[in-house]
Amino acid sequence: MILTGNEIQRQISDGNITISPFSPGNINPNSYNFTLGDTLIWYPEEILHVTRPNRVVEEKIDESGFVLEPDRIYLGHTVEVMGSDRYVPIIRARSSIARLGLFIHVTADLIDIGSINQWTLQLHAVQPIRVYPGMLIGQVTFWCVEGDIELYRGKYQGSKGPYPSMIHLDGPSTE
Repeated sequence: MILTGNEIQRQISDGNITISPFSPGNINPNSYNFTLGDTLIWYPEEILHVTRPNRVVEEKIDESGFVLEPDRIYLGHTVEVMGSDRYVPIIRARSSIARLGLFIHVTADLIDIGSINQWTLQLHAVQPIRVYPGMLIGQVTFWCVEGDIELYRGKYQGSKGPYPSMIHLDGPSTE
């Protein structure tokens, strides 16, 4: 079951959902609009590795914006610290940004229950698009769970800014 916008606001007031900073004007009928932070990272290498950390390039987005090019994954982040120990958040692009050909997640739209931090966004542009810090870029919905809750305690907990892949910490793999 998905929470309505009014229920999201009520659950924030009750302390069951974290969104900080919170803007009541970003509440939708069944979601909350979130904003893009001011830092991007991306992998400059042609071949990425799963058994060791990969080199990243970091870029601050200033008021003139930054052009995302096709065929590259840029890791951005939310301005907001968000999450819940009671509900499962799922993120999506806002319809208006999706209509311009920008994906804000590639496959990781499900946020684990208990993951409370600035979320890393996997930005992929179908065509060149200029983005700006603080722009409304996505929306989060909150879903009720059934069964015993086990909170997320993984390697990305508490992250600030865009966070690169830490797959190399998952143990041996073949390359």
